[in-house]
Amino acid sequence: MVAYKNRAHPLWLAYIVHRLSGLFLALFLPLHFWVLAMAASEPGRLDGFLRFTEYGIVKAAEFGLVFGLAIHMFGGLRLLALEWLPWSAPQKTLAAAAASASFLIAALFLMRAFG
Repeated sequence: MVAYKNRAHPLWLAYIVHRLSGLFLALFLPLHFWVLAMAASEPGRLDGFLRFTEYGIVKAAEFGLVFGLAIHMFGGLRLLALEWLPWSAPQKTLAAAAASASFLIAALFLMRAFG
């Protein structure tokens, strides 16, 4: 039962969010490369795809993508800091700050997308 107690700790949650955001980004990459290939080889088809990106649901998904990218970046920076710097109790605060900054970046992107 002790092993499950640690899973409610904010740093364990930061660990899980970092891994899930990395998985999410890895799953997104094939779609991204497909669209890049479309831009290079089929410009007319790309125009149709770009019209599809004007839908609100796609913009909301882009919010998720930007949030995932930002939280993965800040989580990675947190891990680098943990490995290279002598940390103590403030780790929890830094993990929360990284998540907050990630959400802020993604929210700013979403407001710009709908604005």
